[in-house]
Amino acid sequence: MTTFWDPFLEPGVLVRHPAEPDWGLGQVQSVVGRKVTVNFENAGKRTIDAGVVTLVFVADDPRK
Repeated sequence: MTTFWDPFLEPGVLVRHPAEPDWGLGQVQSVVGRKVTVNFENAGKRTIDAGVVTLVFVADDPRK
């Protein structure tokens, strides 16, 4: 079993969902394990499983 941990995915970070462009810009609200709560401008608050979906950073991706 793999443990998910992304030190750059933290509250306040601006992201987009790669499969849901209509959701617009999102701001990370909280990160608990693999569960990331993001408030999207056009879709409201959504909980994303970061082990399944890799959120796209709006600024330069610090993971690269």
